[in-house]
Amino acid sequence: MIRRAMVAIGMGALVAAAVRLRGSGVAPPRSGGWRELSGPGLD
Repeated sequence: MIRRAMVAIGMGALVAAAVRLRGSGVAPPRSGGWRELSGPGLD
């Protein structure tokens, strides 16, 4: 029973590592974020 739990934890760690490595190649968005607002009452 403990062996089965260890195998499940190991498989979860492998999947998490694969997803993390696969997602690291994507560049963050260059646009967006906070913008300064202008208009009446926003001094």
